[in-house]
Amino acid sequence: MSYDLIVIGTGPGGYVCAIRAAQLGMKVAVVEKRATHGGTCLNVGCIPSKALLHASELFDEAGHGFAAMGIEVAPKLNLAKMLAFKDEGVKGNVDGVAYLLKKNKIEPFHGTGRVLGTGKVEVTFINGEKKVLDTKATVIATGSDIARLPGINIDEKTIVSSTGALTLPVVPKRMLVVGAGVIGLELGSVWRRLGAQVTVVEYLDGILPGMDLDVARSFQRILEKQGFVFKLSSKVTKVEGGPPKGHQVTVEPAAGGAASVLDADVVLVAIGRVPYTEGLGLAEAGVALDERRRVKVDAHFATSVPGVYAIGDVIAGPMLAHKAEDEGVALAEILAGQSGHVNYGVIPGVIYTAPEVATVGKTEEELKAAGIAYNAGKFPFTANGRAKVNKTTDGFVKVLADATTDRILGVHMIGPHVGELIAEAAVVMEFGGSAEDLARTCHAHPTLTEAVKEAALAVAKRPIHM
Repeated sequence: MSYDLIVIGTGPGGYVCAIRAAQLGMKVAVVEKRATHGGTCLNVGCIPSKALLHASELFDEAGHGFAAMGIEVAPKLNLAKMLAFKDEGVKGNVDGVAYLLKKNKIEPFHGTGRVLGTGKVEVTFINGEKKVLDTKATVIATGSDIARLPGINIDEKTIVSSTGALTLPVVPKRMLVVGAGVIGLELGSVWRRLGAQVTVVEYLDGILPGMDLDVARSFQRILEKQGFVFKLSSKVTKVEGGPPKGHQVTVEPAAGGAASVLDADVVLVAIGRVPYTEGLGLAEAGVALDERRRVKVDAHFATSVPGVYAIGDVIAGPMLAHKAEDEGVALAEILAGQSGHVNYGVIPGVIYTAPEVATVGKTEEELKAAGIAYNAGKFPFTANGRAKVNKTTDGFVKVLADATTDRILGVHMIGPHVGELIAEAAVVMEFGGSAEDLARTCHAHPTLTEAVKEAALAVAKRPIHM
């Protein structure tokens, strides 16, 4: 059977690409190695972690915040039910993707895909049977895998990746997180709220590498106030022991020096992710990879093999589901003869802790390094009426605008629900808007969004409530 398009991988990039292509009149098939669609994001990543972040935040608030509002409760954790709540949310999402594929008449093949070159994809099913499919275009959308530490075996029981950290059957007394990036801080937050003592070991001298330094430093102080312990400029070199006495984790200074040994019941390895390019037959097909084993593509997502394309985590750029989705739409439109495009300068990033962190565009450090003159406006949530009355005043909004044109170059936030607030900044930036445009837009009162308006006003040194 022949198709106009075959997509290998049905994560956010893959399934969105397939649906958009079907909308544009193409005959589409997808190949997925899991029994369910949605990729890492829906099955063992974004969606289940957000369910646990939400549930654990409410549990923590009930135990530590409700009393101040006159709500007297004594919360009791039922971890099995919380995990079931997470699983129910995952099922709803993956079932939804299956429905959308069926609705758009996309044919699914559950098995592993292999690129045989231009116009050919081999599918190996669970029973070992193989089938070769003909296609005009092939999209590699296989996403990414966990990065591993040499010499440390992840068993997903007491030495876990982000996957195992979503299914721990009991709350560990002591959790050691290797890596102070987004995944480590989010999942560390979940288990800290549920009762774990959390220590984070980071090789660099600060948390959230690449984040605006103002935000990262403020966020670290907030997390330390919540109970996190950070060991920066340090590296984990050995993990020994195991149940029932726990692990002994050897930590050494990154610059050399005396090692120390920390005790942990669970070790979470969260040092990042790597592109998933193994087993796809890419070398044999002639698909070129870069030095980080990402698929090389041109401006239209085309690989070195005619008719073969790639999107998402498997190519260069931030490993974010929404980046992959936008690439999937753009590629489908390009294949249909339209002008698909992704604006990589306006891709927001969010950390779903409490408070949340959200960012879009350039950081101050990037602007300084590029020699770009800019003005900065900053407004704290302590001066926002809604945040003040809700007692959620940690954090701020910062707007960076070109010193000559006033065009917004970056917006960085830490505070309540900023993962939602960042969309406003992204829209303004997408249309080349200025800080003045944002400042003169009427914002409802009392809302948290007023902090965004005030930060834009602060660019011109005229905030009203500060």
